[in-house]
Amino acid sequence: KLLFTTGRCGAMRIMMADQGQEWKEIVVDFADWMKGDLKATCVFGQLPKLEDGGFALYQSNAILRHLGRNHDAYGKDGKEAALIDMMCDGVEDLRLKYVKMIYQEYDTGKDVYIKDLPNHLDKFEAVMAKNKTGFLVGDKPSFADYSLFEVLLNHLVLCSSCLDTFPSLKSFVEKMSARPKIKTFLDSEAYKQLPINGNGKQ
Repeated sequence: KLLFTTGRCGAMRIMMADQGQEWKEIVVDFADWMKGDLKATCVFGQLPKLEDGGFALYQSNAILRHLGRNHDAYGKDGKEAALIDMMCDGVEDLRLKYVKMIYQEYDTGKDVYIKDLPNHLDKFEAVMAKNKTGFLVGDKPSFADYSLFEVLLNHLVLCSSCLDTFPSLKSFVEKMSARPKIKTFLDSEAYKQLPINGNGKQ
């Protein structure tokens, strides 16, 4: 069971879909959230929350790591796991820059953000090109790949040409999008009806 308001569940959904998992989503209305009753039960006063039987977990990247461990998407050994952690943190840095622009600087900073975006994407392009498997680490998708994929999908909505000069990243998005279970999920009405961001900007 996945509880959320908006935003930080995209990579989890894509990962669970690709892994053939079924889940129940509970969308918490913002007005209900602001009442504070549910917020008071959350460890850090935040969603998303993953419930698995009697087990509850908060923090989006902790949930991704949990899913990675449970679905063989955390590398083949400790070194690969460390590299996957590193890449996940790198994706998080990009995600936070994107979120800041969307929620705080959209009207005044969107053009500047898009202009500067290649200086962030080139780091992921270099890693992907060096690995030569089509993934960030190893030869199959890790939770960091699902996180990067979701962030890149959001950026393609922001700027449809943003990957044109990054062939490895462009190929990665095409490859991930073509995975049968991901394709089915991305084509579903449930996915299409979800807002990318809580303020409606994209």
